[in-house]
Formats: sequence, C-alpha cells, structure tokens
Amino acid sequence: MPDFDYLVIDPQGREKAGRMRAGDVEQARAQLDAKQLFVVKLEADSEKTAKGRSPALFSRGRKKLNTQELTLFTRQLSTLTQVSPLEETLRTIARQSEQEHVRSAIGSVHSGVVEGRRLAEAMAAQPKSFPPLYRAMVSAGESSGSLPVMLDRLSVLLERQAAIRSKVITAIAYPSVLAIFAVCVVIALMVFVVPRVVEQFDTVGQTLPLLTRIVIWVSALLSNWWWAIVAVFVIVGVISWQILKQEGPRLAFDSWLLRLPFVGRMIRDLHAARMARTLSTMVASRLPLMDGLALTTQTVHNRVLRKATDNIVEAIRGGGSLSAALRRAGVFPPLLVYLAASGESAGRLDEMLAKAAEYLEQEFDRFTSTALSLLEPIIIIVMGAIVAVIILSILLPILQLQSLTGL
Repeated sequence: MPDFDYLVIDPQGREKAGRMRAGDVEQARAQLDAKQLFVVKLEADSEKTAKGRSPALFSRGRKKLNTQELTLFTRQLSTLTQVSPLEETLRTIARQSEQEHVRSAIGSVHSGVVEGRRLAEAMAAQPKSFPPLYRAMVSAGESSGSLPVMLDRLSVLLERQAAIRSKVITAIAYPSVLAIFAVCVVIALMVFVVPRVVEQFDTVGQTLPLLTRIVIWVSALLSNWWWAIVAVFVIVGVISWQILKQEGPRLAFDSWLLRLPFVGRMIRDLHAARMARTLSTMVASRLPLMDGLALTTQTVHNRVLRKATDNIVEAIRGGGSLSAALRRAGVFPPLLVYLAASGESAGRLDEMLAKAAEYLEQEFDRFTSTALSLLEPIIIIVMGAIVAVIILSILLPILQLQSLTGL
C-alpha cells in the first residue's frame, strides 16, 4: 500500500502533519475522518517527492499576508468567482496585486489549483497567510458546492473584524499619544527648566519651601539618574515578560485584567462579539459548531477566556447546548447567553448569534466613545495639575523673597 502525507486540524484547532499507509486517497481520508481530524492536505508520498518540499518548508521565510491584505483578497475572490473560473480568478488577482509577497502567496495558491488540488489544500501551502479557520470554511464551501457564498460570508466576517480592530486601535492610540506627549512635556520641564531657575535660589541663604525642595529633588533625580531609571524599567519589563510566559502567572494576570472596571469589560465584549460573529458565520454555512469553537479558541489571547471557550467545547462534545455552556462559563455577557438560548429553541441560532454580535459591537462603540470623551479631559487635567505644581514650586521662593524684602 502506498504512503500518504497529510496535514490535518484536530478538534482543538491544532495543525498536525504526518504519514500514513492506505489503499488509496479515499481510504486515507476516511481513516482521518474517523479520528475527527479535518483534512487540509492529503497526497501520496511520490507527489511530495516530485514537488520537493512540504507546505511548511515552502512557506518558511516568506512574508505572510496581513489582515488587511487577506480581507481584500477574500473580497476580490468572492466577487470574481461568481463570474469567472477559480483558476482564472486567482491568476487575475495575483497579476493586479502591487505587493511582491502578495503576488507570491496568491501565485502559490494558483499553482496548487492548476495542479489539481482543492483550494483549501492549495492554501495549506501558506499556513501563515491563511489561518486554519479560514481554510476550514473554504473547504466546507468547496464540499457543499457553495464556494462563492462561503467566500462572501468570509469577506463579511473579516471586514467586520477589521472594523472592530480599527476601533480598538483608535481607542488605544489617541489617549496613548496624548499621555506620552504629556509625560515628555513634564520631563522636559523637570530636566531643562527647573534646574535653570533653581540656580537663582542658591545664593539666597533662606530655607526653600517644602514643595520647591521636592520638585528640585525630583528634577535632580531625573537629570542625574535617568539612565538608572530607564534600566530599572527595562529590567522590570523583561522579568515581567518572562514571568507572563508561564501559564500560572499569565492566567492570574489575565484574570486581573478582566476585573478592571473599563479594560475588563472591553476585553469581554470584544471576545464575545468576535466569537458570536464567527459562530454565526459557521452555523449559517452548515459547519459543525464544535469545530468552529475549537478553531476559534486558538485566536483567543486572554487565558481565562480561552479556558472558558475550551470548557464550552468539552460541554458541547458531551451533549450539552451552547447556551448552557455559555451560562456555566460565567464570563460572557448575559445578552449573548439569552440570544443563544433563543436561537437554539427557535432553530435560528445563526441569526440570533449575528444579532448578539451586532449589539455587542454597538455597545463597544458607545463604550469607547464615552471612555475617550472622559479620558481626554482627565489626561489634560492631570498634566495641567503637574505643570501647575512645577510653576508653583518656582513662584513660592520668589514670593518668599518679596515678603522678606518688604520687611
């Protein structure tokens, strides 16, 4: 019997590669299906030898498609496959792409399709550019004969995720830039302005006010020991980064993040909205709910939410419902739990999950708008208060001298 090389995704969403022996391709695929493994690539060993290298080696060292490029490619593919053959569509998209790494990635997929592979298998040659969840949905579209519809749903999903990601970056970037600018202004005052003014008080011979002495001490610390302060921050950062690589401390840190008044709610709502949107797309595409959850789990960075999602997968695998598993997790918004239960009872789970995602995204928009409107004046007020303290520390000795001169 011939040997077959395979690339599969297990129920936990992890990619596995290996070799097996079977009578033919169909028998090998059936054996993998029996183990609940999703096949993304399956070929005879002779084919692999002829091609010279595996997908993992083929893609190593190449720049992957970023989220924006993948979203644009999916939208173009979705539109053109409705009117053109797949091979011609891929060739057209590759030719009109301006970036070299984009042309290379799409050209690799095009070559795989020309050689007779399925689209999902051709995309497996670029695993960094096309995530497992993406390839699973493409494979489902090919198997059901509804690839253009599936690609359109994928495009909507990626565009929604890109919009949310853009809002998150906006919500973080503006206050961060404002805070950094405020810190730089204060440091400049303490390092360059305060020492020049303080020199005028050295010959006075009077005891300076407490506030002035504190500001002078801080200014001297920043001026003379800035390198030590920077070194301390770097050392603390490196140590913290190494500690957070361990599962226990990272779980405790992520749990602490979820308990924060504003950040915790933002993280929970973002994860819930993304999961609801992804599951809605997969249910509407007639993909197994458990497979969608398992593949989505690997994209969750917060360890507490990832553990909760893993528990949901195990609960559903044991015969439980999605809404009951969400309720037991205790970290998801009540609205998502309620709409999931309503969708299950009415047989419209995909619609209810989509509505839950829309509501959570709208709530995130309102929340970030309110937070930004409050955060900006808070940063300005804090900066103004610090500058006022510096100015007051300079004015107090001057006023003291004036009062002594008047006497």
